[in-house]
Amino acid sequence: MSAPAITPVVVRLKLSLLRNGLRQSGGRRAAYIASAVFALLFAALQVLGLVALRGFDHVESLVVLLVAVLALGWAVMPLFFPGGDETLDPTRLVMLPLRPRPLVRALLAASLVGIGPLFSLCLLTGSVIAVAHGAAAFAVGVLAVPLALLVCVALARAVAAANVRLLTSRKGRDLAVLSGLVIAIGAQVVNFGVQRLGSSGLEQLDPVADVLRWLPAASAVGAVHTAGEGSYGAAAAQLAVSAAALAALLVLWSRSLTRLMTSPDGSTLQAGDSAVRDRPSAGLGRLLPQGRTGTVMERSLRYIWRDPKTKAAWVTSLAIGLIVPVFNAWQGTGSVYFACFAAGMLGIQMYNQFGQDTSAFWMVATTISSTRDAYVELRARALALLLITLPYATLVTVLTTAMLDDWARLPEALGLSFALLGAMLATGAWTSARFPYSVPQDGYKNVAPGQVGLAWISIFGGMMAAALLCLPVIAATIGLNLGESGQDLRWLLLPVGTVYGALLALGGLRLAAPRTAGRLPEIIAAVSKG
Repeated sequence: MSAPAITPVVVRLKLSLLRNGLRQSGGRRAAYIASAVFALLFAALQVLGLVALRGFDHVESLVVLLVAVLALGWAVMPLFFPGGDETLDPTRLVMLPLRPRPLVRALLAASLVGIGPLFSLCLLTGSVIAVAHGAAAFAVGVLAVPLALLVCVALARAVAAANVRLLTSRKGRDLAVLSGLVIAIGAQVVNFGVQRLGSSGLEQLDPVADVLRWLPAASAVGAVHTAGEGSYGAAAAQLAVSAAALAALLVLWSRSLTRLMTSPDGSTLQAGDSAVRDRPSAGLGRLLPQGRTGTVMERSLRYIWRDPKTKAAWVTSLAIGLIVPVFNAWQGTGSVYFACFAAGMLGIQMYNQFGQDTSAFWMVATTISSTRDAYVELRARALALLLITLPYATLVTVLTTAMLDDWARLPEALGLSFALLGAMLATGAWTSARFPYSVPQDGYKNVAPGQVGLAWISIFGGMMAAALLCLPVIAATIGLNLGESGQDLRWLLLPVGTVYGALLALGGLRLAAPRTAGRLPEIIAAVSKG
């Protein structure tokens, strides 16, 4: 007697997971319905837009690029959103007597249930309609749409199965937190790309599309346009590329499932060695000052490297601080003063210094018995921040100036950046003592419930105060640029801005130290709510 097919069982299991998840709470149900409606409306608009582009020159290049981006999204989705689909973790089925091949077919069918596959199906259908001309092209499109969809789904499953140990570890949670960075950078890249296309036309995509049309799953949609031009052999070859990729992904996925089902989890075998590598005396600690200053600097730098949310905030600031001035300079619409954006983004990291410690701040508080101790603590945290921000802000300013070929304004741009950085260190130290708030360790929220107002006051109030503190340097810059006699004195803005920023930072630390020492119980209570 043959064993019953497991594909219908796994599909019903996927539907049950969706249904039971919606029953957990009204908020989750409302969020799911809202996201589904938004995704479907966006998909409908995309289909209408692609159909409207039918007949335009170079539309096939745009379609190939869209499908390539879609496949990339499916590939990285498991890495950054491991909790988005409960069926992505096949280790939950290790105790069941299942063979890899039937399991692959069942999970592949279950993967086609959901908002993501429906959105992808709409996009692929609209892409085929946009580029198909003639009966042969539409016949190829009937094969291309399901083939491209299966390639995307199999790619996501293969990536998830190959990295399931990572996705269920602390590093996997780090990746999930960094998903915000990917979205932010992707939004900036898309924004600048759309601006460039709007000014130069779709023909700019042809060189990239010529390569992507031979890569899965874009090659399947590319075959539709190729068949419409009468090149049936090339169209068959493009379909064969996607079909071969699908077969290879299914084989890799099956092997990963076999390995997961039969091998033990060795993720903790090297715990002892990692503990030895992470000893405080290694590497960085020997290069920092002795005493409390060096200890606090090392602790702050380790937070940046190890704490997921601190790491995400720093990487996001570093990336956005570089992208905005450099991309604007690359488009020819920027200014050397845009480089100050890097100093501003990095200076934000000085705000809420004690919130990143969470409830562990009580150990720091026990070491602060005087205003001097508080001053040294704040100064060391500011120095740790300057180790990264000062050279990075300088690099971004020099790079922006080089791209614009405006070297005459480099001294004043650097002076403004250093003055802004000093002002943000000053206001960040003061607001850290006056408006501390807790940063939850779990989830995506960066502010504990009930403390959103504190966060707004701390960050935006501090930024406005920093801008006001920089007004003398800004006024001097404007004055020297307006007057003809001041053109030769603009180089003075570099030493003036540097000294002014240093004085602001020292003054802010001096003002924040007694407030920190006098509010330790309140700070501990505020940062322990997450």
